[in-house]
Parts: sequence; C-alpha cells; structure tokens
Amino acid sequence: MSDNRLSVFKTYKLYVGGKFPRSESGRVYEVTDSKGRWLANAPQSSRKDARDAVVAARKAFGGWSGATAYNRGQILYRVAEMLEGRKDQFVREVADAEGLSKSKAAAVVDAAVDRWVWYAGWTDKIGQIVGGANPVAGPFFNLSTPEPTGVVTVLAPQKSSFLGLVSVIAPVIATGNTAVVIASADAPLPALSLGEVLATSDLPGGVVNILSGKTAELAAPLASHQDVNAIDLTGADAALAKELEIAAADNMKRVLRPQPVDTDGADWAADPGTRRLTAFLETKTVWHPTGALGAAGSSY
Repeated sequence: MSDNRLSVFKTYKLYVGGKFPRSESGRVYEVTDSKGRWLANAPQSSRKDARDAVVAARKAFGGWSGATAYNRGQILYRVAEMLEGRKDQFVREVADAEGLSKSKAAAVVDAAVDRWVWYAGWTDKIGQIVGGANPVAGPFFNLSTPEPTGVVTVLAPQKSSFLGLVSVIAPVIATGNTAVVIASADAPLPALSLGEVLATSDLPGGVVNILSGKTAELAAPLASHQDVNAIDLTGADAALAKELEIAAADNMKRVLRPQPVDTDGADWAADPGTRRLTAFLETKTVWHPTGALGAAGSSY
C-alpha cells in the first residue's frame, strides 16, 4: 500500500426527515478536540433547517405515536444493537469530544448503549406506572392513560456529548413523541453519527431530527414555533433557559427546566428514574358506563 495515500475525511451532515442534508445556508464551523486540534467541519444549521426539522417531526408523529408500545420498544432495541456494532467509532468520537482516555470513553459508550436498552424496555411499561383505573362515585369505569405530547425540541447537554445525548433523546421517543434535537455546539460529532445509526435502524424518518450549530440561534425559533409542543432546556444556560421559557409560553408548550442533575458537571451515569419518561406525556381520562347485568341490577 502506498505511503502517500490520502485519508478519506468524514463529511458530517444533519439528520432531518430520515435524510442527510447539508445546512441550507451552506455554513459550516470547525469542531476541535479538547486540545484545540481540528476534527471536522460540522454543518451550522439555520432557522430554515430548524423549521424543516419541525415539519419532518410533525409528519412522523402520527405513525410513531400510533405504533404499539411493544413495537416502539423493539425498534429502540434495534437502535441499541446498531450502536453496539459501531462502538469503536463512538469511543473515538467521545474520547476526542470530551478529552477522555479510550478506556474511559469506552465506559461512557457502554453506559449510553445500556441506557438506550433501558429506555427501550420502558415503552410498554410506563403506561402501567402512570395510568390506571380511578375510583369514582357512580356506575362508571374511569380510566386514565398516558399519551405523547407531540413534537419536542431537545437541547442536548453541552458537555456530555453521547451519554447525556442518549439520556435526553431516548425517553422522548420511547413514549411516542418525535424530536428535534439541537446537538452540543462544541461537541456535535457523536450526535451527527447517531443520526447515521438511526437511519439504518427501523426508526421511521422524522422521528428524530438532529441539528448542529449555535444552540441559542436554533433554540429561539423553535421555542416560539407554534407547531412545537414541548421543549427540554437541558443544554441551555440560565439566561438562555429563561428567554426560551418565555418564548415557549406563547403556545403553552410543556417545558422541562434544567435541573441540577442535568448540569455540565452532572453524573449522567446515575439512575435516571422515570422523570424524563413522564415529562412529555399527557393524561387522557375516559368515563364509560358500566351498564347493568340482569334484573337484579348488579353491575360490573
């Protein structure tokens, strides 16, 4: 093999509607490792890209939310299988993004894959935890069931480029929502590579849409977008979070505020509980008459 062979550099692209567009603006920005060395040029998404991602997420919502919880779990597990098969790539990207040794990066990637499997297992169980039959005074069944909120904008953690990323995306889609994800501004490469995994799994196009660029520039139009139903502010600092929460009030979006456990110093490997699974669920309560059984007047 020739010593003069040139390496084939990877071209990172957005993931929107199941496809890989470049930013419509044509802009890119340099991504560097923890020591300032160039890694790649990432697309710098525009407001138009953000609007396109919302259209794709809305189009995918009906089919994804209408799928059975069991089917969603199977698809999420398939994503974990694909992540496991590309582990070496993600170890390299996480090590570069977060300044970790290969062994520590491997532990992070293992935790991220395990986290994805964990959420896959919740798809057909969360309804049993947060739903149920309610006791009422009358001959009625009163049943409460969880339903997905809709299109969710997710500001991914800025420092935890992969484990934190998985921890905010997986619960959103596990419960039947679709997502528009703004990747970490300084470390977007693991997120953009995740888009390649999602595209080659069974996840329908548009269920997850991944944008890279300036967090504040992309989050502002999404927070005020009338067809976005909820927003996760994990990746926003205090000032930006306040600004976005005010914008989100215009159409009464659900807002998940940044928590101390989600900050850049957070231990994302800790047990996440069910907080994120329930954050973007609505509860529908249905009344139904029990009816009578025979002349004795007994009922169900």
